[in-house]
Amino acid sequence: MDTDLIHLQAALDASRHSLTLSNPNPRVGCVLVAADGRVIGTGHTQQAGGPHAEVMALRDAVSRSEPTLGATAYVTLEPCSHFGRTPPCCDALLQARVARVVVACGDPNPLVAGRGLSRLREAGVPVDLMPPDSPLALAMRELNIGFFHRMERGRPWVRMKLAASLDGITALGNGQSQWITGPEARADGHAWRARACAVLTGIGTVAEDNPRLDVRELPVSRQPDLVVIDSHLRTPPDARLFEPAHGGMGRRIHIFHAVPDAAAASALAARGARLQQLPGAGGKVDLKAMIEALGQLEINELHVEAGYKLNGSLLRAGLVDELLVYLAPTLLGEGAGLAHLGALERLSDGVQLRWTDMEPVGKDIRLRATVIRRS
Repeated sequence: MDTDLIHLQAALDASRHSLTLSNPNPRVGCVLVAADGRVIGTGHTQQAGGPHAEVMALRDAVSRSEPTLGATAYVTLEPCSHFGRTPPCCDALLQARVARVVVACGDPNPLVAGRGLSRLREAGVPVDLMPPDSPLALAMRELNIGFFHRMERGRPWVRMKLAASLDGITALGNGQSQWITGPEARADGHAWRARACAVLTGIGTVAEDNPRLDVRELPVSRQPDLVVIDSHLRTPPDARLFEPAHGGMGRRIHIFHAVPDAAAASALAARGARLQQLPGAGGKVDLKAMIEALGQLEINELHVEAGYKLNGSLLRAGLVDELLVYLAPTLLGEGAGLAHLGALERLSDGVQLRWTDMEPVGKDIRLRATVIRRS
């Protein structure tokens, strides 16, 4: 069993190479081990439409001239058994004539969900599945928290990124906010952008900062989509968000609005924007419907970088799952806060959080916390 854990850990390490690569597919790793205990192949899931981890590991074995007959395949997620963007990984393992498969975690995708394990067992291949509460299974789930969340709840995992002074100020009264935190924190924030399927902001941020909101601080092979909440379609067609993302990469731009405006919609569509009208109360976008629509678009992790008003709206609607907060060692006095939640009458009415991580990043501190759902 200790040997199994060692090889599964190696597969988990391999899966991390898919972190910014495989969206919307899960981040999966695979290690092939020969009967004599030698590692003969390692792989991780490629870009959507490309090979999965099992196929990459098998190709690695072939490139080493290593026979796969009688090998054990260690996979972090249940091998798929259906035709999607690629053929079933179960078939690839069976064709390679592996003798055993060890899996860290079952696949929550209803198209798989136990069928992959059954397919292998029915073909006579022994399969061992780690308990769901095992450290490796939990680590696999954490690495793929957005994929699991979307498969189980139909919507993305929403992570809200905030950068503030120690007294909670995200911008001065005159709007100045660049830069409260240091370069290390900004680079770290780009790493969290890179792992997301999409970055979300509001028209207020577009109007005030004219940002590109792409990943620039580290090399990536894909850029996350951009989502803009713009109730009245005020996004300028010449906004910087329409410029090619860093590296000249293309990305989808989704604009959700509430009030129709044919001329504005036509101008934005001409720039490649994908518009969707989701009217809610008070002429605003229906945020819950928007999050559900993003789930239908296969958005696993949604990275929010917005102003305090939209932050407050998302939090009040119960649509945020995690906070990613960078605190700078400075006090700024008056200005915009983290999120506008409105006046509360009781302490218990506040958004309750559970700390999950705290780490220094340059001169700043990065805090992570998950939102505790009310029963």
